[in-house]
Amino acid sequence: MKKEVLISIAGLHYGVPGEERDDDPIEIITPASYYQKNGKHYIIYDEVAEGVPGSIKNTVKIIDGSSFEISKSGAASTRMVFEKDKIHMTSYQTPFGELLVGLHTKDMQMDIREDEINVNIFYALDINNEPFSDSRIKVNVRQIG
Repeated sequence: MKKEVLISIAGLHYGVPGEERDDDPIEIITPASYYQKNGKHYIIYDEVAEGVPGSIKNTVKIIDGSSFEISKSGAASTRMVFEKDKIHMTSYQTPFGELLVGLHTKDMQMDIREDEINVNIFYALDINNEPFSDSRIKVNVRQIG
């Protein structure tokens, strides 16, 4: 894959059993830089969040179909790791305070090709040790041009 790519990330929170949720899907589509090193795929892009000054630098790392990681730095910072059937806890620093986030990856599928990467993750999200939602994230990375 070429260095210049377009990344699309779509996320949706479904709610937890017994609670009503009416969250809208969240989607970003932005240019990014791609490289591969030691069998790992890296995608780097900047994100601007509404109502938050500055930008957030994001680094996505994909390890051989078994691990998907998003690291954020800047206006918000965290390191979120998704591995099927595993739970990862992380601190999520925001301009509004710190959250303890738990990610229980229930299912993850990756399709890694020479010119495109597709990742689908279904996970349970806990915030400050309380169930928040079942969530889905879909990621598409493709060459520009």
